[in-house]
Amino acid sequence: MTLKKGVLRIWLICIALTFPLFIFSQTETKQKPKIHWNIRSQIWMRYSDLNEGSLIQEEPTSEFFDISIRRLRIPVYSQVTPKIFVYSIFGGNNFNFKTKEISLQVLDLYAEYTFAKYFEVGVGKSGWQGLSRWNIRSNKTLMGLDSPLFTLNSVEKNDDIGRLFGAWIKGQAGKFDYRLAFNRPFFVTNVPDGEVNFANNKPRVKTSGYVKYQFYEHESNKSAYQVGTYEQNKKVFNIGVGFQHQNNAMSDGDARLPSTTFYDMTHFAADSFLNLPLINGDAITAYLGFYDYDFGKDYIRNVGANNPTSGGGTDFNGAGVAFPMIGTGTTWYGQFGYAFKSTSILNYDTVIQPNIAIQHSNWDLLSDKMTVYDVTVNFLINGSHGNKISLGYQHRPIFDANTLTQKDYKGMGVLQYQIAIK
Repeated sequence: MTLKKGVLRIWLICIALTFPLFIFSQTETKQKPKIHWNIRSQIWMRYSDLNEGSLIQEEPTSEFFDISIRRLRIPVYSQVTPKIFVYSIFGGNNFNFKTKEISLQVLDLYAEYTFAKYFEVGVGKSGWQGLSRWNIRSNKTLMGLDSPLFTLNSVEKNDDIGRLFGAWIKGQAGKFDYRLAFNRPFFVTNVPDGEVNFANNKPRVKTSGYVKYQFYEHESNKSAYQVGTYEQNKKVFNIGVGFQHQNNAMSDGDARLPSTTFYDMTHFAADSFLNLPLINGDAITAYLGFYDYDFGKDYIRNVGANNPTSGGGTDFNGAGVAFPMIGTGTTWYGQFGYAFKSTSILNYDTVIQPNIAIQHSNWDLLSDKMTVYDVTVNFLINGSHGNKISLGYQHRPIFDANTLTQKDYKGMGVLQYQIAIK
Protein backbone atom coordinates (compact mmCIF):
# COMPACT_ATOMS: atom_id res chain seq x y z
CA MET A 1 0.00 0.00 0.00
CA THR A 2 1.42 3.40 -0.90
CA LEU A 3 1.37 6.20 1.65
CA LYS A 4 -1.20 8.15 -0.39
CA LYS A 5 -3.56 5.17 -0.63
CA GLY A 6 -2.94 4.39 3.05
CA VAL A 7 -3.94 7.89 4.18
CA LEU A 8 -7.09 7.72 2.01
CA ARG A 9 -8.02 4.37 3.53
CA ILE A 10 -7.49 5.78 7.03
CA TRP A 11 -9.93 8.61 6.35
CA LEU A 12 -12.51 6.20 4.97
CA ILE A 13 -12.18 4.00 8.05
CA CYS A 14 -12.48 7.00 10.36
CA ILE A 15 -15.60 8.25 8.58
CA ALA A 16 -17.20 4.79 8.74
CA LEU A 17 -16.40 4.39 12.42
CA THR A 18 -17.37 7.84 13.60
CA PHE A 19 -20.54 8.47 11.54
CA PRO A 20 -22.87 6.55 13.88
CA LEU A 21 -21.15 8.13 16.86
CA PHE A 22 -21.85 11.60 15.48
CA ILE A 23 -25.56 10.74 15.32
CA PHE A 24 -25.54 9.34 18.86
CA SER A 25 -23.64 12.29 20.26
CA GLN A 26 -26.08 14.80 18.74
CA THR A 27 -28.90 13.03 20.55
CA GLU A 28 -27.06 13.14 23.88
CA THR A 29 -25.16 16.44 23.78
CA LYS A 30 -26.76 18.41 20.90
CA GLN A 31 -23.29 19.24 19.54
CA LYS A 32 -20.87 17.61 17.15
CA PRO A 33 -17.79 16.00 18.70
CA LYS A 34 -14.40 17.16 17.46
CA ILE A 35 -12.02 14.72 15.79
CA HIS A 36 -8.36 15.28 16.66
CA TRP A 37 -5.47 13.87 14.67
CA ASN A 38 -1.84 14.41 13.85
CA ILE A 39 1.07 12.76 12.07
CA ARG A 40 4.42 12.10 13.69
CA SER A 41 7.52 10.26 12.58
CA GLN A 42 11.06 9.40 13.66
CA ILE A 43 13.67 9.39 10.90
CA TRP A 44 16.96 7.60 11.59
CA MET A 45 20.41 8.04 10.08
CA ARG A 46 22.45 5.21 11.56
CA TYR A 47 25.91 3.69 11.56
CA SER A 48 26.07 0.13 12.93
CA ASP A 49 29.03 -2.03 13.91
CA LEU A 50 27.37 -5.34 13.04
CA ASN A 51 27.65 -8.63 14.90
CA GLU A 52 30.16 -11.12 13.49
CA GLY A 53 28.95 -13.17 10.51
CA SER A 54 26.10 -10.78 9.62
CA LEU A 55 24.71 -10.98 6.09
CA ILE A 56 22.92 -8.47 3.89
CA GLN A 57 21.53 -10.14 0.78
CA GLU A 58 23.86 -13.08 1.54
CA GLU A 59 26.89 -10.76 1.45
CA PRO A 60 29.08 -10.73 4.61
CA THR A 61 28.89 -7.25 6.16
CA SER A 62 30.73 -6.01 9.25
CA GLU A 63 29.50 -2.39 9.29
CA PHE A 64 26.61 -0.58 7.67
CA PHE A 65 25.08 2.88 7.23
CA ASP A 66 21.36 3.25 6.58
CA ILE A 67 18.49 5.72 6.65
CA SER A 68 15.05 4.58 7.81
CA ILE A 69 11.76 5.58 9.36
CA ARG A 70 11.86 4.07 12.82
CA ARG A 71 8.22 4.87 13.60
CA LEU A 72 5.24 6.41 11.82
CA ARG A 73 2.12 7.22 13.82
CA ILE A 74 -1.23 8.80 12.89
CA PRO A 75 -3.42 9.03 16.00
CA VAL A 76 -7.11 9.86 15.46
CA TYR A 77 -9.37 10.29 18.48
CA SER A 78 -12.53 11.98 19.72
CA GLN A 79 -14.43 12.64 22.94
CA VAL A 80 -17.69 11.60 21.30
CA THR A 81 -19.83 12.36 24.35
CA PRO A 82 -18.91 13.38 27.90
CA LYS A 83 -18.84 9.65 28.71
CA ILE A 84 -17.59 8.01 25.48
CA PHE A 85 -14.01 8.30 24.20
CA VAL A 86 -12.85 6.71 20.93
CA TYR A 87 -9.16 6.32 20.11
CA SER A 88 -7.15 4.91 17.21
CA ILE A 89 -3.58 4.87 15.93
CA PHE A 90 -2.52 4.01 12.40
CA GLY A 91 1.10 3.47 11.46
CA GLY A 92 4.00 1.06 11.62
CA ASN A 93 7.67 0.56 12.46
CA ASN A 94 10.99 0.05 10.71
CA PHE A 95 10.46 1.23 7.14
CA ASN A 96 13.90 0.85 5.58
CA PHE A 97 15.80 -0.24 2.46
CA LYS A 98 14.33 -3.74 2.85
CA THR A 99 10.75 -2.45 2.40
CA LYS A 100 9.82 -0.66 -0.83
CA GLU A 101 6.36 0.43 0.31
CA ILE A 102 5.13 2.11 3.48
CA SER A 103 2.15 0.10 4.71
CA LEU A 104 -0.12 1.43 7.45
CA GLN A 105 -1.56 -0.85 10.12
CA VAL A 106 -4.41 -0.32 12.54
CA LEU A 107 -2.36 -0.41 15.74
CA ASP A 108 -5.03 0.82 18.16
CA LEU A 109 -8.79 1.03 17.81
CA TYR A 110 -10.93 1.09 20.94
CA ALA A 111 -13.71 2.79 22.86
CA GLU A 112 -13.96 3.70 26.56
CA TYR A 113 -16.89 4.56 28.78
CA THR A 114 -16.46 6.66 31.92
CA PHE A 115 -18.73 5.80 34.84
CA ALA A 116 -16.63 7.96 37.16
CA LYS A 117 -13.05 9.21 37.38
CA TYR A 118 -12.19 6.18 39.51
CA PHE A 119 -13.91 3.66 37.19
CA GLU A 120 -13.62 3.58 33.39
CA VAL A 121 -14.15 0.60 31.07
CA GLY A 122 -12.59 0.06 27.66
CA VAL A 123 -12.73 -2.53 24.89
CA GLY A 124 -10.94 -3.02 21.56
CA LYS A 125 -7.40 -3.35 20.28
CA SER A 126 -4.99 -1.33 22.39
CA GLY A 127 -1.83 -1.08 24.44
CA TRP A 128 -3.72 -1.17 27.72
CA GLN A 129 -1.75 -3.71 29.77
CA GLY A 130 -0.17 -3.92 33.16
CA LEU A 131 3.30 -4.64 34.55
CA SER A 132 5.19 -1.34 34.59
CA ARG A 133 5.29 2.27 33.50
CA TRP A 134 7.30 1.38 30.40
CA ASN A 135 5.30 -1.66 29.28
CA ILE A 136 3.70 0.67 26.77
CA ARG A 137 5.06 4.18 26.52
CA SER A 138 4.54 7.27 24.42
CA ASN A 139 7.10 7.19 21.63
CA LYS A 140 6.52 10.92 21.12
CA THR A 141 7.97 11.89 24.52
CA LEU A 142 10.81 9.38 24.83
CA MET A 143 13.83 10.70 26.68
CA GLY A 144 16.23 8.11 25.30
CA LEU A 145 16.78 7.59 21.60
CA ASP A 146 14.60 4.48 21.70
CA SER A 147 12.23 2.93 24.22
CA PRO A 148 13.33 0.19 26.66
CA LEU A 149 12.25 -2.60 24.34
CA PHE A 150 12.73 -5.39 26.89
CA THR A 151 9.55 -4.16 28.60
CA LEU A 152 7.66 -5.15 25.44
CA ASN A 153 8.38 -8.70 26.51
CA SER A 154 6.14 -10.48 23.96
CA VAL A 155 6.56 -7.99 21.12
CA GLU A 156 5.73 -9.45 17.69
CA LYS A 157 5.50 -12.97 19.19
CA ASN A 158 1.84 -13.06 20.20
CA ASP A 159 1.04 -9.34 20.00
CA ASP A 160 1.11 -6.53 17.41
CA ILE A 161 3.86 -4.09 18.45
CA GLY A 162 2.65 -4.56 22.04
CA ARG A 163 -1.06 -4.26 21.23
CA LEU A 164 -3.74 -6.89 21.87
CA PHE A 165 -7.51 -7.29 21.67
CA GLY A 166 -9.17 -7.16 25.05
CA ALA A 167 -11.04 -5.28 27.75
CA TRP A 168 -9.82 -3.29 30.73
CA ILE A 169 -10.82 -1.17 33.67
CA LYS A 170 -8.86 1.83 34.87
CA GLY A 171 -9.21 4.87 37.06
CA GLN A 172 -7.78 7.35 39.51
CA ALA A 173 -8.84 7.47 43.14
CA GLY A 174 -7.07 10.07 45.23
CA LYS A 175 -3.36 9.66 44.60
CA PHE A 176 -3.74 6.13 43.23
CA ASP A 177 -3.84 5.33 39.51
CA TYR A 178 -4.67 1.76 38.43
CA ARG A 179 -5.30 -0.42 35.37
CA LEU A 180 -6.41 -4.05 35.08
CA ALA A 181 -6.51 -5.65 31.61
CA PHE A 182 -7.74 -8.93 30.15
CA ASN A 183 -6.34 -9.55 26.66
CA ARG A 184 -6.44 -12.42 24.18
CA PRO A 185 -3.00 -12.87 22.53
CA PHE A 186 -2.67 -13.62 18.81
CA PHE A 187 -2.08 -17.12 17.43
CA VAL A 188 1.52 -18.30 17.30
CA THR A 189 2.36 -20.13 14.07
CA ASN A 190 6.02 -21.01 14.62
CA VAL A 191 6.47 -24.34 16.40
CA PRO A 192 9.02 -24.45 19.26
CA ASP A 193 11.71 -27.06 18.60
CA GLY A 194 13.35 -28.29 21.79
CA GLU A 195 13.91 -24.85 23.33
CA VAL A 196 11.24 -22.98 25.27
CA ASN A 197 9.35 -20.46 23.14
CA PHE A 198 5.84 -19.12 22.66
CA ALA A 199 3.43 -22.04 22.32
CA ASN A 200 1.41 -22.74 19.18
CA ASN A 201 -1.69 -23.68 21.19
CA LYS A 202 -5.02 -21.98 21.80
CA PRO A 203 -4.00 -18.65 23.37
CA ARG A 204 -5.13 -18.25 26.96
CA VAL A 205 -6.23 -14.89 28.34
CA LYS A 206 -3.37 -12.65 29.42
CA THR A 207 -4.21 -10.90 32.69
CA SER A 208 -2.18 -7.89 33.77
CA GLY A 209 -2.33 -4.96 36.14
CA TYR A 210 -0.42 -1.92 37.34
CA VAL A 211 -1.03 0.52 40.17
CA LYS A 212 1.00 3.62 41.00
CA TYR A 213 0.95 6.17 43.82
CA GLN A 214 1.39 9.81 42.75
CA PHE A 215 3.10 12.03 45.32
CA TYR A 216 3.00 15.35 43.47
CA GLU A 217 1.16 16.39 40.32
CA HIS A 218 -1.11 13.77 38.80
CA GLU A 219 -0.48 12.36 35.34
CA SER A 220 -3.23 11.89 32.80
CA ASN A 221 -4.60 8.37 32.30
CA LYS A 222 -6.51 9.31 29.17
CA SER A 223 -4.14 7.18 27.09
CA ALA A 224 -2.32 3.93 27.86
CA TYR A 225 0.96 5.49 26.74
CA GLN A 226 3.06 6.96 29.53
CA VAL A 227 5.13 10.12 29.11
CA GLY A 228 8.90 9.64 28.92
CA THR A 229 9.94 13.10 30.13
CA TYR A 230 8.14 16.34 30.99
CA GLU A 231 11.37 18.41 31.05
CA GLN A 232 10.57 21.62 33.00
CA ASN A 233 6.80 21.34 32.59
CA LYS A 234 5.63 19.08 35.42
CA LYS A 235 6.63 17.96 38.94
CA VAL A 236 6.00 14.22 39.20
CA PHE A 237 7.12 11.46 41.54
CA ASN A 238 5.43 8.04 41.33
CA ILE A 239 6.06 4.54 42.62
CA GLY A 240 4.28 1.55 41.11
CA VAL A 241 3.95 -2.24 41.06
CA GLY A 242 2.49 -4.56 38.45
CA PHE A 243 2.17 -8.06 37.02
CA GLN A 244 1.38 -10.11 33.89
CA HIS A 245 0.21 -13.73 33.73
CA GLN A 246 -0.81 -16.13 30.95
CA ASN A 247 -1.40 -19.86 31.44
CA ASN A 248 0.40 -22.26 29.09
CA ALA A 249 1.88 -19.37 27.13
CA MET A 250 5.17 -21.17 26.46
CA SER A 251 6.24 -24.68 25.44
CA ASP A 252 9.32 -26.65 24.40
CA GLY A 253 7.67 -28.33 21.39
CA ASP A 254 4.60 -28.68 19.22
CA ALA A 255 1.47 -28.12 21.32
CA ARG A 256 -0.24 -31.07 19.58
CA LEU A 257 2.28 -33.61 20.87
CA PRO A 258 1.77 -35.31 24.27
CA SER A 259 5.51 -35.12 25.02
CA THR A 260 5.49 -31.31 24.98
CA THR A 261 5.97 -29.44 28.27
CA PHE A 262 4.03 -26.21 28.81
CA TYR A 263 5.04 -23.24 30.96
CA ASP A 264 3.03 -20.35 32.36
CA MET A 265 4.29 -16.84 31.69
CA THR A 266 4.41 -14.81 34.90
CA HIS A 267 6.09 -11.43 35.33
CA PHE A 268 6.35 -8.93 38.20
CA ALA A 269 7.77 -5.42 38.31
CA ALA A 270 8.24 -2.47 40.66
CA ASP A 271 9.37 0.96 39.56
CA SER A 272 9.62 4.68 40.31
CA PHE A 273 9.57 7.78 38.12
CA LEU A 274 10.71 11.33 38.90
CA ASN A 275 10.40 14.52 36.87
CA LEU A 276 11.62 17.50 38.88
CA PRO A 277 11.90 21.11 37.65
CA LEU A 278 14.74 22.92 39.47
CA ILE A 279 14.80 26.50 40.76
CA ASN A 280 17.53 27.41 38.26
CA GLY A 281 15.24 26.61 35.31
CA ASP A 282 16.72 23.17 34.59
CA ALA A 283 14.99 19.83 35.20
CA ILE A 284 15.77 16.22 36.13
CA THR A 285 14.04 13.10 34.81
CA ALA A 286 14.86 9.73 36.37
CA TYR A 287 13.47 6.19 36.33
CA LEU A 288 14.40 3.01 38.18
CA GLY A 289 12.66 -0.32 37.74
CA PHE A 290 13.11 -3.94 38.82
CA TYR A 291 11.67 -6.69 36.60
CA ASP A 292 11.29 -10.42 37.34
CA TYR A 293 10.46 -12.37 34.18
CA ASP A 294 9.44 -16.04 34.08
CA PHE A 295 8.80 -17.37 30.57
CA GLY A 296 9.76 -20.91 31.49
CA LYS A 297 13.06 -22.78 31.62
CA ASP A 298 15.98 -20.83 30.11
CA TYR A 299 13.93 -18.79 27.65
CA ILE A 300 15.94 -16.02 25.97
CA ARG A 301 15.45 -13.82 22.92
CA ASN A 302 17.90 -11.74 20.92
CA VAL A 303 16.37 -8.54 19.56
CA GLY A 304 17.84 -5.90 17.25
CA ALA A 305 15.68 -2.81 16.78
CA ASN A 306 15.17 -1.91 13.13
CA ASN A 307 17.74 -4.58 12.23
CA PRO A 308 19.37 -3.91 8.83
CA THR A 309 20.61 -7.46 8.17
CA SER A 310 18.92 -10.37 6.42
CA GLY A 311 20.55 -13.25 8.30
CA GLY A 312 23.78 -14.81 9.46
CA GLY A 313 25.48 -14.18 12.78
CA THR A 314 28.08 -16.50 14.30
CA ASP A 315 27.88 -15.33 17.91
CA PHE A 316 25.05 -16.07 20.34
CA ASN A 317 23.59 -12.61 19.61
CA GLY A 318 22.73 -13.55 16.03
CA ALA A 319 22.88 -11.08 13.16
CA GLY A 320 23.00 -7.31 12.89
CA VAL A 321 22.57 -5.21 16.03
CA ALA A 322 20.83 -7.88 18.15
CA PHE A 323 21.65 -8.72 21.75
CA PRO A 324 19.99 -10.92 24.43
CA MET A 325 17.35 -8.37 25.39
CA ILE A 326 14.53 -10.50 26.86
CA GLY A 327 14.54 -13.71 28.89
CA THR A 328 13.75 -15.63 32.04
CA GLY A 329 15.53 -13.88 34.87
CA THR A 330 15.74 -10.45 36.50
CA THR A 331 16.50 -6.96 35.22
CA TRP A 332 17.34 -3.59 36.72
CA TYR A 333 16.65 -0.72 34.36
CA GLY A 334 17.48 2.92 35.00
CA GLN A 335 17.32 6.24 33.16
CA PHE A 336 18.66 9.63 34.13
CA GLY A 337 18.38 12.85 32.15
CA TYR A 338 19.14 16.52 32.77
CA ALA A 339 17.24 19.17 30.77
CA PHE A 340 18.96 22.56 30.66
CA LYS A 341 16.75 25.63 30.52
CA SER A 342 16.03 26.89 27.06
CA THR A 343 18.86 28.58 25.20
CA SER A 344 19.13 30.11 21.72
CA ILE A 345 20.76 27.93 19.05
CA LEU A 346 20.69 29.28 15.49
CA ASN A 347 17.96 31.69 16.62
CA TYR A 348 15.75 28.85 17.90
CA ASP A 349 14.88 28.46 21.56
CA THR A 350 16.20 24.98 22.33
CA VAL A 351 16.12 22.69 25.38
CA ILE A 352 19.22 20.46 25.53
CA GLN A 353 18.71 17.19 27.42
CA PRO A 354 21.58 14.69 27.78
CA ASN A 355 20.57 11.34 29.27
CA ILE A 356 21.75 7.81 29.88
CA ALA A 357 19.90 4.48 30.19
CA ILE A 358 21.26 1.17 31.49
CA GLN A 359 19.68 -2.29 31.27
CA HIS A 360 21.39 -4.81 33.59
CA SER A 361 19.92 -8.31 33.24
CA ASN A 362 20.70 -11.61 34.92
CA TRP A 363 19.25 -14.11 32.42
CA ASP A 364 19.13 -17.72 33.60
CA LEU A 365 20.62 -19.12 30.40
CA LEU A 366 23.70 -16.89 30.13
CA SER A 367 26.91 -17.47 32.08
CA ASP A 368 27.50 -13.73 32.51
CA LYS A 369 25.17 -10.86 33.30
CA MET A 370 24.02 -8.75 30.35
CA THR A 371 24.46 -4.96 30.46
CA VAL A 372 23.67 -2.55 27.63
CA TYR A 373 24.24 1.22 27.72
CA ASP A 374 22.37 3.93 25.78
CA VAL A 375 23.61 7.54 25.78
CA THR A 376 21.55 10.25 24.08
CA VAL A 377 21.47 14.05 23.72
CA ASN A 378 18.11 15.61 22.77
CA PHE A 379 17.71 19.04 21.20
CA LEU A 380 14.07 20.07 21.63
CA ILE A 381 13.45 23.00 19.32
CA ASN A 382 11.09 25.50 20.96
CA GLY A 383 11.03 22.99 23.83
CA SER A 384 8.85 20.63 21.80
CA HIS A 385 9.02 16.89 21.14
CA GLY A 386 7.25 17.69 17.90
CA ASN A 387 10.46 19.17 16.50
CA LYS A 388 13.34 17.26 18.08
CA ILE A 389 16.84 16.20 17.06
CA SER A 390 18.53 13.37 18.99
CA LEU A 391 22.04 12.00 18.81
CA GLY A 392 22.44 8.59 20.45
CA TYR A 393 24.90 5.76 20.92
CA GLN A 394 24.17 2.20 22.06
CA HIS A 395 26.93 0.03 23.56
CA ARG A 396 25.79 -3.62 23.47
CA PRO A 397 27.48 -6.81 24.75
CA ILE A 398 28.43 -9.74 22.50
CA PHE A 399 28.15 -13.30 23.86
CA ASP A 400 30.06 -16.36 22.70
CA ALA A 401 27.81 -18.97 21.08
CA ASN A 402 29.48 -21.90 22.86
CA THR A 403 30.38 -20.67 26.35
CA LEU A 404 27.52 -18.13 26.69
CA THR A 405 30.01 -15.74 28.26
CA GLN A 406 30.50 -12.13 27.21
CA LYS A 407 33.39 -11.72 24.75
CA ASP A 408 33.10 -8.18 23.40
CA TYR A 409 31.09 -4.98 22.99
CA LYS A 410 29.89 -3.37 19.76
CA GLY A 411 28.25 -0.04 19.06
CA MET A 412 25.53 1.70 17.08
CA GLY A 413 25.26 5.45 16.51
CA VAL A 414 22.01 7.14 15.46
CA LEU A 415 21.06 10.67 14.44
CA GLN A 416 17.27 10.99 14.73
CA TYR A 417 14.86 13.71 13.64
CA GLN A 418 11.39 13.57 15.16
CA ILE A 419 8.59 15.66 13.68
CA ALA A 420 4.91 16.00 14.55
CA ILE A 421 2.39 17.74 12.30
CA LYS A 422 -1.02 18.69 13.64
